[in-house]
Amino acid sequence: MALNKNNQEAITREEVKKEKKQTREKKKRIRVRLIPIWLRIIIVLVLFAASITLGAMFGYGVMGSGKAKDVFEKSTWTHIIDLVNRE
Repeated sequence: MALNKNNQEAITREEVKKEKKQTREKKKRIRVRLIPIWLRIIIVLVLFAASITLGAMFGYGVMGSGKAKDVFEKSTWTHIIDLVNRE
């Protein structure tokens, strides 16, 4: 058994656990986030849109041997949709 803070009497394990629990409850810290959650969501959405755009440009320009800027033209996408929906 352990001795209490004044070394006067023996204390049980349960009493030690209660003391530790009380000190933990007193020391609860409030977490301050460096980047707020709403800003994290916006950053993720922007990165997602950028990755889709750059992926389409890379796929059409490098792998498809076309011009990368042609990805942004409507005629390119109508041609792709026509190829996919062709029966």
